[in-house]
Amino acid sequence: MQLSDLVHQSGEWLRGLGTDSDIVISTRIRLARNVAGYPFVSRLKPEQQAGLSQRLCESIVDDTVVPDCHYFDLKAASEIERRLLVERHLISKEHEDAAGDRGVAIRVNEAVSIMVNEEDHLRIQVLHCGFELAETWRLTNEVDTALGDRVPYAYSERLGYLTACPTNVGTGMRASVMLHLPALELTKQIEKVFHAVAKINLIVRGLYGEGTQASGNLYQISNQISLGKTEEEILAEIQGIIPEIVENERRARQFLLDRNRQQIEDRVWRAYGMLRHARIISSGETIALLSHLRLGVHLALLSNLDISAVNQLFVRTLPAHLQVLEGRELGPQVRDVARATYIRECLAQAGHTGDQ
Repeated sequence: MQLSDLVHQSGEWLRGLGTDSDIVISTRIRLARNVAGYPFVSRLKPEQQAGLSQRLCESIVDDTVVPDCHYFDLKAASEIERRLLVERHLISKEHEDAAGDRGVAIRVNEAVSIMVNEEDHLRIQVLHCGFELAETWRLTNEVDTALGDRVPYAYSERLGYLTACPTNVGTGMRASVMLHLPALELTKQIEKVFHAVAKINLIVRGLYGEGTQASGNLYQISNQISLGKTEEEILAEIQGIIPEIVENERRARQFLLDRNRQQIEDRVWRAYGMLRHARIISSGETIALLSHLRLGVHLALLSNLDISAVNQLFVRTLPAHLQVLEGRELGPQVRDVARATYIRECLAQAGHTGDQ
């Protein structure tokens, strides 16, 4: 498996399946872990970092830990390959930009990725499409236990798992759910969601997590606190709020159909028309228009357009994906032309998409 192969497959979080998948794009759990006896990554000497990277690679790439897993050396990877992994939510921006020996192990279906020598020695990540907290946690715990049997984790009886950032100390868990909330945005109710989430110490982030702005009406809701809470308590907080948000989004969608159907149809069809015929289009504009397209599919305003194909366009039209698909580096203006061409071709293959 090569990193470039990823652009031709559907990542786990893009499949458009699972519970409440019309609104919940994906469920993700990350665990921060460090190996006992080693300094944190920021304090590692180059030879220590290289040795630890090799040790962890050998421990992870074992079918009893993660079946069908491939390890990629990020120090040797190209800039475009590292950016590709960020765009697919398989590594963090910090991991992309870091220095020294580091890598990532990826299960073929992209449901599991394990970052080596990011901020912590290990970042175990499990992704599922739809709202699947229990199954995501089951697999996360399974991988964590198997890996913990091979390398000793840095752990304190008083504090829990020891991590480079104090906010991760304790369980080391970050559980997040990515939601598509266009109707709450259109009906100007999205701020109510933010306030409700903040009251229970959860946080709202953009498409690519901490420090990113929301785009395409896509939001990530995750826990802020890991110290002093069990994994089950963190999961229960998220399990309690997400169904309420989903129900509010569904009510807002029905309200728009009942009260403003023509406006919604116009918004959806304008988005389709621009995507279907544009000759130059930016990444930001693409995500905004795809958000309307996705809403149109789930409101049955568009037919014969597969939701997984729409989900794929959110990622395959990003800069690194486009350049891998084209097989060459592209400047910003050329990318905008290539993006428009690629979208036109994809939508043309989908054929007729509804009544005019």
